[in-house]
Amino acid sequence: MLTLTTRRTMMLAAPAWLAAQTAAKRPDKGPPLAPDMVKTFVGAAHGNLEKTKEMLAETPALLNAAWDWGGGDFETGLGGAAHMGNRQIAEYLIGLGARTDIFAAAMLGRIEIVQALVKAFPGIEKSLGPHKIPLLAHAERGKAENVIEYLKSLKT
Repeated sequence: MLTLTTRRTMMLAAPAWLAAQTAAKRPDKGPPLAPDMVKTFVGAAHGNLEKTKEMLAETPALLNAAWDWGGGDFETGLGGAAHMGNRQIAEYLIGLGARTDIFAAAMLGRIEIVQALVKAFPGIEKSLGPHKIPLLAHAERGKAENVIEYLKSLKT
């Protein structure tokens, strides 16, 4: 248990620690991606593999870029491919290193990933993806019968 003195010291030290983190030399990442380009990429990744490949060849940083549709409804290219059931685009993006999540795993039928996440984080099966699309709907779009059965079994 922390003493009052220790807690006060930690609170006073926190701003110095944060300042040190901010002042640390970080590599220049360049300017932010153009919002219209991010929106176009995310839209393409819903179903246009050639446009997705073309845009990534020109701007690799789009791989994990997210578009905010409003109200915090963030979506990446992989998120779009996943809720559309577009296995080809999803696997292409994952192969390039896209940040993968439970929604893409569900759509792709990766039951071992879905089960591991549900076991590690009970309740995650109730999470909503882009556009508030449920996890089960992702599995259904991917025709991932093993994941569909598993998720339905959790509701009983």
